[in-house]
Amino acid sequence: MSDLNEQFQKAGEDVKELSEKPSNDTLLKLYSLFKQGSVGDVTGKRPGMTNFKGRAKYDAWKKLQGASQEIAKQDYIDLVGSLKG
Repeated sequence: MSDLNEQFQKAGEDVKELSEKPSNDTLLKLYSLFKQGSVGDVTGKRPGMTNFKGRAKYDAWKKLQGASQEIAKQDYIDLVGSLKG
């Protein structure tokens, strides 16, 4: 496993142990970076109008369409690191 993948996995564990819950915008950023880094471009249909949370998550991930998984992983690692303080 590459060093970047190890750091990405560690950041995924670290984010669960943050001392305080991040803002909704930060949570969406974390979600979208994690999904882009681990899966790649968004797949599936956009959730319906009544699924506000699912729709927001989908839209945040969709904004990263075309970004490389390596860049998304590094951005995720950096964001988690800044939240840890």
